[in-house]
Amino acid sequence: MERLQKVIAYAGVASRRKAEQLILEGKVKVNGKVVKELGTKVSNSDVIEVNGIKLEKEDKVYYLLYKPKGVISAVTDDKGRKTVTDLFKHVPERIFPVGRLDYDTTGLLLLTNDGEFAYQMTHPKFKIDKTYIARVKGVPTIEGLKKLQRGIKLEDGKTAPAKVSMTSFDEQAGKAICEITIHEGRNRQVRRMFEAIGTPVVKLKRERFAFLDLTGLTPGEYRQLSKHEVKLLRVLAETGKID
Repeated sequence: MERLQKVIAYAGVASRRKAEQLILEGKVKVNGKVVKELGTKVSNSDVIEVNGIKLEKEDKVYYLLYKPKGVISAVTDDKGRKTVTDLFKHVPERIFPVGRLDYDTTGLLLLTNDGEFAYQMTHPKFKIDKTYIARVKGVPTIEGLKKLQRGIKLEDGKTAPAKVSMTSFDEQAGKAICEITIHEGRNRQVRRMFEAIGTPVVKLKRERFAFLDLTGLTPGEYRQLSKHEVKLLRVLAETGKID
């Protein structure tokens, strides 16, 4: 017997948190009856429907995308904008993005149909590092960078300590390039962090996700993760290190 939200996540319909939301909204049926209890447990013989569609088990797939600018990190968009899943027209599985990158942010984004994997990669408690290159307006002060390193207060709470360095700057032109590594994933977090020290982000790119990078890819291209890479990511989430 497994918890209902976990089964939905494993089936690739949504992340575990999204699955919990679907249950609470009454969009999940078990053996024809609406279930709203998050603690509900189900077996392999139970028939589960989400939004009226019967749950079918898919093989798990894992992709690394070089997200281009001007694409939404979502499966669908009610405004008709292009989404990251539109770039996977020949992938039959129902994949979804692992976390998100802003519309104007480029770089490394994982997609999968494995909700449990997505949960491990995105929940802050697993402390998976994500590294960004930020081109900012103005030159951050040493004290400003230290604030980011220690954790800075935002409207939704203080951020966890970050690794930050300024890789280049032009005092006369009033611009700089910084590298920042965080393990949280709040909405527009990196942009808000730099805004908080008075140097707003002009351009943002996610360069690395844990040990993964964008080698060999151009914007809009993707590749499948190897079984070894997936295994290492799970080990990293579960133990905090890889040998």
